[in-house]
Parts: sequence; C-alpha cells; structure tokens
Amino acid sequence: MPARDTIEAFIAMVEAGNFDTAMERFYADDATMQENQDAPRKGLANLIERERRTMAGSRHITAQCVRPFLIDGDTVVIRWHFDFELMDGRKIVLDEIAHQRWHGEKLKEEKFFYDPKQMGR
Repeated sequence: MPARDTIEAFIAMVEAGNFDTAMERFYADDATMQENQDAPRKGLANLIERERRTMAGSRHITAQCVRPFLIDGDTVVIRWHFDFELMDGRKIVLDEIAHQRWHGEKLKEEKFFYDPKQMGR
C-alpha cells in the first residue's frame, strides 16, 4: 500500500509537468499502462519512451489533480484534468480517471478511463 505522502509527491511531479521523471521515480520496472479498452503497454522503458514522444509532440501540457484522490489498500484512483497545446496548434482538453494498482511504493498497473472524443478519436 502506498503512503499518502507518496501519492502526494507523485501528483506534485505530474502537476509540475515532470511526467517522465514521475514515471522513473514511481513506476515499477514491469509496470503496465492501458488507455480505455486498448491493449496494455508494458515495461517502464516503453512507457517512458511513449510519454516522451507525447511531450515532444506538445508545445505545452498542464495537469491538475481534481481532488480528492482515493486510496484503498493497493488501489489508488486519481481524477486528472489535462490541457494540451500540440505542435500543430490544436488544443485538447482531457478529463480522465486513472485507476492504479500499487505494490508498496511503486505503481504496477494503471488504466485510464476517458471519453475518446476528447482526443479526437
């Protein structure tokens, strides 16, 4: 079960825009990440690489935790609000729920739930 301070530190890093650094610090080496019903992506190196591609494709990204976040044993649920300004000038607003399973102080599984229309799908 992650400590509340761990989740607060994770949220602070994400809100500061340090998305890849937060992954390096808090995700397990064998972590998985899944978008809605897409197949899960596996492995920390793969997750960080994809995150850095997203960051490189954006002029600016802001993230805000919509509090409260919830902790129940190894399960953490965070509601996020993201604003993306893409390199081509498009803007995307994303409101999502991140459902996470932690093992101690490391995030092992994360699944995002959001309306795909927000991403232009």
